Amino acid sequence: MRTAPLTQKSRAAALEALEASGEGHELDVLVIGGGVTGAGIALDAVTRGLTVGIVEGQDWSSGTSSRSSKLVHGGLRYLQMLDFHLVHEALTERDLLLKKLAPHLVRPVSFLYPLEHRVWERAYVGAGVALYDTLASIAPGKRAMPWHRHVTRGGLDKMFPDLRHDAAIGALRYFDASVDDARLVTMLIRTAVSYGAHAASRTQVVELTKRATGVVNGAVIADLETGRKFTVRADQVINATGVWTEETEALAETEGGLHVLASKGIHIVVPRERIRGEVGLILQTEKSVLFVIPWSRYWIIGTTDTPWEQELTHPVATADDIDYVIEHANAVLATPITRDDVIGTWAGLRPLLQPGTKEGTSSAKVSREHTVASPTPGLTVIAGGKLTTYRVMAKDAVDFAIGERAATLPSITDRIPLAGAEGHAVLQRQARRISEEHGWSRAMIDHLLHRYGSLLTEIIELVHEDPSLGMPLEGAPAYLRAEIAYAASHEGAIHLEDVMLHRTRLVYEQRDRGLAAIDEIASLVAPRLGWDEERTAKEIASYRARCEADEAASWEHGDAAAELVRLQAEDITPLLPLGPEATPTSR
Repeated sequence: MRTAPLTQKSRAAALEALEASGEGHELDVLVIGGGVTGAGIALDAVTRGLTVGIVEGQDWSSGTSSRSSKLVHGGLRYLQMLDFHLVHEALTERDLLLKKLAPHLVRPVSFLYPLEHRVWERAYVGAGVALYDTLASIAPGKRAMPWHRHVTRGGLDKMFPDLRHDAAIGALRYFDASVDDARLVTMLIRTAVSYGAHAASRTQVVELTKRATGVVNGAVIADLETGRKFTVRADQVINATGVWTEETEALAETEGGLHVLASKGIHIVVPRERIRGEVGLILQTEKSVLFVIPWSRYWIIGTTDTPWEQELTHPVATADDIDYVIEHANAVLATPITRDDVIGTWAGLRPLLQPGTKEGTSSAKVSREHTVASPTPGLTVIAGGKLTTYRVMAKDAVDFAIGERAATLPSITDRIPLAGAEGHAVLQRQARRISEEHGWSRAMIDHLLHRYGSLLTEIIELVHEDPSLGMPLEGAPAYLRAEIAYAASHEGAIHLEDVMLHRTRLVYEQRDRGLAAIDEIASLVAPRLGWDEERTAKEIASYRARCEADEAASWEHGDAAAELVRLQAEDITPLLPLGPEATPTSR
């Protein structure tokens, strides 16, 4: 099956289909939220044969789903809580992504768990990691990961030369996986659209509509690109908005629902050559787990876990956050890193599900991590969870929403490869020929296969049409010019910031946040999105202002002070206020 592109035309067609639902062509399911959970729900529902719409107020994956630790893992910490079922579930999903669903996006990564005590700690931690591996081996089929093994002090010196000599007497090496989270969401959306889902980003739900009986039967949505509002009708509405869960619930004007609090986690990015090591590290801190993750040309180090009480759209890494991560990384590094070594940061908000539900809510407690509930008939809410188990969450949400029909329309997403997965192995074997034909390095081919899988053929088609697209960007040579063109022509980018933040990782991969390449990137995007000179200049100015505000905020102490600085940069398409501040619209 050909993978559908996300284009201006496809977005317009999706909006047309959504509007038609309000004129007698009711959807089976309307999904609110375009993060990994919402995208997974759209794919799950559409592959059951349901008619599906999905809307996102910002860009796809613009919230938590592009600001994670980029790991697909079982969660060693849950073993300490004796939650064996949750660990097994997550490891099963990890291996499914690795072997079948997204082998191009999800890759093995190994970690060292440093040990400070020779006997008891090696035995204690070793037993825990052995159980972790055993729970993974229970999954059907061939093991996706090697078994863990013990590492001596001499082995540590070889695997991670920059680990301070007195920081450990040895280690355990175990395997998990990493993923480009934003690309995972893009591929989920494209796969869902390929099977018939109607998907529109920059489209905000501003009201939930009800029948005379009080049953939710759709929503009023606003196309933020034009300001136009219209009604969408759906048999079931599913709220998958993460940290915005309660704000979206409130549109139903009911007292029921789930309680969700936001917790901030930040990561820093350090050049790969700054720390000598071939594998990752996992470290226990007094507040959270700290990962030192090898990723492409750099290291990702994080995370933190602090309450967030500011606005939900623009969390930032403050000076205090960055110093905390640096301090805890330096506790084990032979050559300490400094703020000058940090080339990028990001901050994300975890939606932490609080115990219990609001009065009048029917719910199904699915796991320690996530809950599905119905605050009022016709509306399903899912909250909690983590990226690794998005598919299970999606299945549970759709099962709950469609009720008895789930018995005859069961989920099949465990057998649906994502866009770019089918044929990926073939492209891997053709890598040398492709490299020689286009003059691309082995590193570039690896980069392309990791990002696109078998969809690399579409990148190659663009290069055949315009050979100049086969050249690297002058100001960001890790990316081809074709990748920027493809983001606009196939991946649903509407604004320049969509390309910089979510179709590439330039916003945190380069110290200048990609600004050295911004003019070239804009010149590639503009003709494909129909921008004139004025619009192009506006897009560049908006992204530049965002970068300056993020950078200034990162030197502030405390979330409140950082927020004041960050919000000085206006959004290119601001979200509309909800609740009492919203402009009334007819239903």
